[in-house]
Amino acid sequence: MVFFALIALILLGVDSHMRSLAVVRQVISTALYPLQVVALAPRDALYYVGDYFSSLSDLKSENEKLKLQQTINGHTLQQGQQLLAENMQLRRLLGTAERLPVKSVLGEILYDTRDAFTRKIVLDRGLQHGVALGQPVIDHIGVVGQVTRVFPFTSEVTLLTDKNQAIPVQVVRNGLRSVAYGRGQSNMLDLRFMPTNADIQKGDILVTSGIDGVYPAGLAVATVSQVENKSVDVFARIVCYPTAGIDHNRQLLILLIENKLAPRPVDEAKEKNAKKAGILRHAASRTNGTSGQDAVEAAPTPASTSTSQAVSSAR
Repeated sequence: MVFFALIALILLGVDSHMRSLAVVRQVISTALYPLQVVALAPRDALYYVGDYFSSLSDLKSENEKLKLQQTINGHTLQQGQQLLAENMQLRRLLGTAERLPVKSVLGEILYDTRDAFTRKIVLDRGLQHGVALGQPVIDHIGVVGQVTRVFPFTSEVTLLTDKNQAIPVQVVRNGLRSVAYGRGQSNMLDLRFMPTNADIQKGDILVTSGIDGVYPAGLAVATVSQVENKSVDVFARIVCYPTAGIDHNRQLLILLIENKLAPRPVDEAKEKNAKKAGILRHAASRTNGTSGQDAVEAAPTPASTSTSQAVSSAR
């Protein structure tokens, strides 16, 4: 050991003063490089395996974060699309409200009614907002339905396609008037009691006639989709498709229309007979001592009633 230590010291001194062992050092390091690589191979393999598993764990965590972010972005995108469609619908409704000659109030659908055999919805507008019974409900295209029940803060609307709903319509092409009836769950309308020779064709546009005093004239109602004229039938079978989005809209317009129609005229003969019968009943009730036979004799007979009706009609 002392011998090799002396050799090392001598080589260090010679290398520091003469700088002549650089070539020898390069040759020896080049020869020993493969041995160094072999010696360091287990360490490098251990580092590689650790880096692989750590990279795999990081990739999984990053993949989960990206999936979560994708889900959030998809939900946000859907909300943005829904808000965009709702904004477009509101713009159309506001434009429709400006064109209408009557006042209107914007309502939003809260829910459908529980009855599965009717076509009704509930809006978030009621008596406190000026809504009254019988007022029409429309969207930006045409008629949707009619208010049938009113509460302080909500109202029930019966859609046109309900089986108990009817609306007076008129054909735009020739002005022919009729009444459209709902068909229930089929989302279609019928023009009933139309003769087989009626001038109605497929594709005709139906609008409100305005003769009922509820719906303003000229509102789009439906389009004729099927016409069947059979010689054996008395009436034609006419099916119409509603123009408005019956099941597609979330916001609707309620037209604040007051019913200003005059009452129907009363038959004068019937009114006189009713007054006469009321007077006789009142007189009979006041004369308690009158016998049943006298009351019968005082009451008008059917013959006398018909005679008085004939005289009144002749006058």
